[in-house]
Amino acid sequence: MSTPTMRAVRLHEYGGPEVLRYEAAPIPEPGPGEVLVRVHAVGVNPPDWYLRGGLTTMPGETEPSVRLPVIPGTDVSGVVEAVAADVSGFSAGDEVFGLLRFPSFHGSAYAEYVAAPASHLARKPAGVDHVHAAATPMAGLTAWQFLIEAGHEHPSPFQDFRHRPTALDADTTVLVNGAAGGVGHFALQLAKWKGAHVIAVASGAHEASLRELGADRFIDYTKDRPEELVHDVDLVLDTVGGPAGRRFLRTLKPGGSLFPVLPGAFDEKEIAHLGVTVSSAQVRSHGVQLAELGRLLDAGTLRVAIDSTFALADARAAHERAARGHIRGKIVLTVV
Repeated sequence: MSTPTMRAVRLHEYGGPEVLRYEAAPIPEPGPGEVLVRVHAVGVNPPDWYLRGGLTTMPGETEPSVRLPVIPGTDVSGVVEAVAADVSGFSAGDEVFGLLRFPSFHGSAYAEYVAAPASHLARKPAGVDHVHAAATPMAGLTAWQFLIEAGHEHPSPFQDFRHRPTALDADTTVLVNGAAGGVGHFALQLAKWKGAHVIAVASGAHEASLRELGADRFIDYTKDRPEELVHDVDLVLDTVGGPAGRRFLRTLKPGGSLFPVLPGAFDEKEIAHLGVTVSSAQVRSHGVQLAELGRLLDAGTLRVAIDSTFALADARAAHERAARGHIRGKIVLTVV
């Protein structure tokens, strides 16, 4: 008997977007604790193009765990097709979304079907379509675990202590650098949900949309340097990272915190002298937290910005779009 197949995007080698190959692949079978999901949409995330470019060891791992060919992707929205015998809480026909098997490169989401750990899924909000649901998991959970609740005891591979979010309320001022991006636009909205005063940093083209999402103040980084305009901030969430991230230390009040999503190099003496904290987290799959995000989406408290959509067969074009940068929200693949 022949093995049932599906269409998927696979890597047989590492390189640029041209190595993404749309082809037939075996339909996976759900193992213990898993469900089989018929995929309707897939969120595109930085780890997808890191894997495509040849990064096969996730931060914190000591050895590569990827074997070619491999299906990239972690963020899905779709419909449960089948459930393993030991799974309760989901049934065939349920609409679900999730961040699968992260941190790892084994999500295998760029496909018509995916076997997903049930604990990594949540029910898709009824009022949210599959495209917007698929755009939520990694970016939304990153913002949630940095700002609201870590939800796990694992420290980031780049520090030896557990990340602890800062309490946010009406007396808190939060600066979000890279506020127009996937993580940034969720972080802005979550901080506003908690009542904080939010300063959004992005290019001027995004000002109107970020103010619509709730930004109290906007700084166009192409015209002004935020570290020269902002002082006495309680928290900076820097979604851009890199060597320039240390400039935000001097925007903080004593006791304030800088949370770099992409950890960089910092001077411990400078941090101690300023009396501030630098802390990072590594996002992890978490179905319960995703359900909380789903409720906020359904209520209209959170909105998802979509930069662009591409058919699964056009994953190369989606990665080419990502490489051009200045992404507003999320890029999503649709599966017909």
